[in-house]
Amino acid sequence: MQAAAPPVALPIAPCSALTSILPGVKKRILLLAGGQSGEHEVSLMSAKSVLAALPADKFEVTPLVISRQGRWLPPSETSRALEAGRAEHGGESLLKQAAGVQGFDLVFPLLHGPNGEDGTVQGLLTLAGIPFVGSGVLGSAVSMDKVMTKLVLASAGIPQVEYRLATRRQWRHSPDTVRDMAAELGLPLFVKPANLGSSVGISKVRSEMELDAALDLAFSLDRRVILEAMTPGRPRELEVGILGNDAPVASPVGELRFHADFYDYQTKYTAGEASMHIPAELPLELAEQVRAYALAAFAALDCAGLARIDFFYVEGRNGAAGQLFLNEVNTMPGFTTTSMYPKLWEAAGWSYEALVTRLVELGLEER
Repeated sequence: MQAAAPPVALPIAPCSALTSILPGVKKRILLLAGGQSGEHEVSLMSAKSVLAALPADKFEVTPLVISRQGRWLPPSETSRALEAGRAEHGGESLLKQAAGVQGFDLVFPLLHGPNGEDGTVQGLLTLAGIPFVGSGVLGSAVSMDKVMTKLVLASAGIPQVEYRLATRRQWRHSPDTVRDMAAELGLPLFVKPANLGSSVGISKVRSEMELDAALDLAFSLDRRVILEAMTPGRPRELEVGILGNDAPVASPVGELRFHADFYDYQTKYTAGEASMHIPAELPLELAEQVRAYALAAFAALDCAGLARIDFFYVEGRNGAAGQLFLNEVNTMPGFTTTSMYPKLWEAAGWSYEALVTRLVELGLEER
């Protein structure tokens, strides 16, 4: 396979601080966490890890938890939510509280899924003129939408599995059209909402009898749904961390292993159901190809700061070459100390503290 971008050498130590972080001058950081996605609790766990890791001599960090209702909690309720690990209710409307972000030097939107990782919060912060960690409106929105991600990556020549897009209107008014799409792809296949994370609403369809229920579930959650062909055999799941803005670098390649039929919600969030292997046991040439595709995807989608990019790898048989397929791009991956993204960079020589500090530096960097 021809690389989509030249490999970039791994950094073995954190870059030095940018001049925007001066000795003795603390930067005020607002750390947003929680939110309305299925990864609400994961976001809060990540926030506690980041709070503990950011050096107190460089940063003054204020956490702010967003409830599952999308409302911003005051300091006292934020503290209780971080302690409890969740916030179902309470708080003030986002627009009423948003003016408060202007008192900070930078916002760390440690949010996942809709209304957090999809460009909406990034647009609010852009209008407020406040720097923030991670991708901007374009990179966040395109990477969150599975259809748009696939269209952009196809134009960049990055391999993906075959898919079809169906709309809720099609399913309601012309269901046989959608069933025909599935027939074109063949069984088994995956049915996925286009704009949800956390593996929510995803079904593996093994027979025609399972198709309608899978489509009903996906369309109850989104008006656009992807039907995605299965990779041949049982693919290996590979993941790469990207760090940087306009000159990003790639981490070592990691592998996620599990016994479930696919990486569903239960497998993802049940302790002991999956294991990480870093670095993945791969030939050097293949690992470099994975990293090159990841860097090419990061650039094509106009991502910034960080991303975790996931691949399927189908090993070749009887001397045949294997196949790589890009699965998805996560612009704000889980960020606990045991999450895959920090672990990938730990394998490259970056401590957790150095990594979160570098992300703040990248958020303050002029682009």
